Amino acid sequence: MKTILITGASSGIGHATARVFLEDGWHVGLLARRAEPLAELAAKHENALALPGDVTDLGQVEQAVAQLVGKWGRLDAVFNNAGIFSPQGTIDEIDPTDWHNSVAVNLTGMFNTARAAFAAMRTQSPQGGRIINNGSLSAHTPREGSICYTTTKHGVTGLTKTLALDGRPFNIAACQIDIGNAKTDLVEKLNDRLLADGKPLLPMMDVEDVARSVLHMANMPPSANVLFQTVMATNMPYVGRG
Repeated sequence: MKTILITGASSGIGHATARVFLEDGWHVGLLARRAEPLAELAAKHENALALPGDVTDLGQVEQAVAQLVGKWGRLDAVFNNAGIFSPQGTIDEIDPTDWHNSVAVNLTGMFNTARAAFAAMRTQSPQGGRIINNGSLSAHTPREGSICYTTTKHGVTGLTKTLALDGRPFNIAACQIDIGNAKTDLVEKLNDRLLADGKPLLPMMDVEDVARSVLHMANMPPSANVLFQTVMATNMPYVGRG
């Protein structure tokens, strides 16, 4: 039995990834703020556990990890996925509240989840596990007007690299998947706005292509790690997109 905790599991990439892991036979803890979608998915799968909670609250994340370990005995992997997009603009146009919210979810939430997972993986027997962080193409090459999102995602890359180093003595592997334009409600809404403005639409890829990529990373043996993986819509701008 292999176990994973997936944050942001109520919709989008997190929800699709949870379904793929469940179909592959993993036992999946579903963590997100919205309880209803988690309960609906868990009702369809005996190997799913709904864990409503807010990643910005360390206590709630620690409680979710404790519930998962209490039910299934160990935590093998985490998909550290929860994140938000903030309103776009130049730095002087950004509401400080949007900045603080971005940092709270995209960076502190990632820290909280990795912290709780690391502690569990370090002390369990056999020791170890894998922490998979959801970065972004913006973790490397930003778009204009994305200072909140881009800054936090650069921070996630630093988190991944440091976790990869600090996890070595405890058999904890850390890695990052950088995703570009998976077909989710969020990206489709962006395309609706572009269409209304008469601008070219964003190329998109099936969200299950992302989910299967995360599954591949999680299924690597303890002796191997995909440190960074980029999965993107084939025709979207990335290298030199600025």
